[in-house]
Amino acid sequence: MNTILEVKNLHKSFGQFKALNGLDLEVPKGDIFGFLGSNGAGKSTTIRCILTLIKPDEGDILYNNVSIKNNREAFLRNIGCIVEKPDFYINISAWKNLEISAKMYGITPAKNKIAETLELVGLTGKEKTLVKTFSQGMKQRLGIAQTLLHEPEIIILDEPTNGLDPNGIIDFRNIIKTLKTDFNKTIVISSHILGEMEMMVDSFIIIDKGKKIVQGRASELLSDRDMSVIIETDNADSLYAYLATSSYKNRIRERSLDTITIKINKEDIPQLHKDVVESGQPIYGFTTRKKLEDLFLNLTKSEGANVAVN
Repeated sequence: MNTILEVKNLHKSFGQFKALNGLDLEVPKGDIFGFLGSNGAGKSTTIRCILTLIKPDEGDILYNNVSIKNNREAFLRNIGCIVEKPDFYINISAWKNLEISAKMYGITPAKNKIAETLELVGLTGKEKTLVKTFSQGMKQRLGIAQTLLHEPEIIILDEPTNGLDPNGIIDFRNIIKTLKTDFNKTIVISSHILGEMEMMVDSFIIIDKGKKIVQGRASELLSDRDMSVIIETDNADSLYAYLATSSYKNRIRERSLDTITIKINKEDIPQLHKDVVESGQPIYGFTTRKKLEDLFLNLTKSEGANVAVN
């Protein structure tokens, strides 16, 4: 694995509260990297340390195997970021905002560069529109455009889908994938929306209470073992009684008035579907649950944590 960004033994306290407690992580070059944890786990604190907005009490951050302590300016020239939400001058156009941002980066991009960037994020035709008329999703797109002006190698996004509607989330996902595949960007996304991250990331880390719980490739950590199947019916009691007398008895994990959840391996799902249909009970839904949610809850033991799965 070619590591582009590494956090080593990071500690940070705010008074008596220890936000980071020896955190380690490695971001593979060229990945969409998920930085996952419940609210208060230490994600935003880590990002602020990486961006040198706050100073860690202990530990180091390396960019291409070189500490950023003595290389801060060169490091930041290769970083684009959105922390929480992008800020703009709302009474001027999208184009003017990007021109001003470019000057703050100390660059003067050609007009075709700005046009290409706006096209990439889906804002062609909105160049002269005042930002105050933009929806939250459009502002988020403009924020991504803003981070791309100086052609950074790494893009860091802190809770970037907060406040977006479903269409905005889908648009955001497509932009991020394009930045990876077409522009070879490394993208770090901090989020607690596990279902969305599962559809996007190549690798991820889960942290809890300022510590690493697990890190690795999504393809390895989210295997086809122990998947959850949610069966929706109008008579869960009858279906439960039927399944409880079968080989699925010890696989039933949850039961409500109209759903039953079964833990099962992927290759066994077709047989389960066949058996459920043969039960004669009316079935209205048969879906797999997000596997990342299960991994997260199993590792953090935090069923009550503020984590979204859709």
